Amino acid sequence: MAEPPMQPLDHRELPLEEMQAQAREFVTDIRRRRTVRHFSDRPVPRSLIEECLRAANSAPSGANRQPWHFVIVGNAETKSRIREAAEAEEYELYHGRASNEWLEALAILGTDEHKPFLEIAPWLIVVFSETWGISPDGSKKKTFYVQESIGIATGFLIAALHRAGLATLTHTPSPMGFLRDILGRGENERAFLILVTGYPADDAEVPVLEKKRLADVASFIE
Repeated sequence: MAEPPMQPLDHRELPLEEMQAQAREFVTDIRRRRTVRHFSDRPVPRSLIEECLRAANSAPSGANRQPWHFVIVGNAETKSRIREAAEAEEYELYHGRASNEWLEALAILGTDEHKPFLEIAPWLIVVFSETWGISPDGSKKKTFYVQESIGIATGFLIAALHRAGLATLTHTPSPMGFLRDILGRGENERAFLILVTGYPADDAEVPVLEKKRLADVASFIE
């Protein structure tokens, strides 16, 4: 087997003090990020969304198969169809499918089956995962570590949108098969989530939440 083409690593090494400062700055900024459910209908230029998608597309993936596809919805009629289908599934969730434990956990977020943000926000980014890829000749191509790869790319996208000054909401109505039908995606794709994005409403509020302490989520073995 021939050796794969290689290139020098483009790595920028910083003095330790600057590394610490940049890490602290990022933590301070990313901790400001909150899931928002009250959006403004102010327009957001497509070019800004495209830049953030370039960041997401740079994410690592299993065997570099990049098993993702982003469908960016700004069309009002399509957003309305997505909202109608999502609310139908959410109604079933809140009125029978969800366990009492699940409903109690959701109660602190103040959520219900009504999802007006799906029409109000200027953009819905529907993230699809590829259960298999398609080669240029039309044959199937195996994908690897799909869920892990999609999760990382979505994390990159959320961070990029936050860095750009936009608010986000990860919405996962279950099941999500209607998204493939509405958006005309192939049988090899599965909806991963809807990422709602735009400016927050002027009166937007978020629940008071506490994150776990670092000592509760990290263990060092030195």
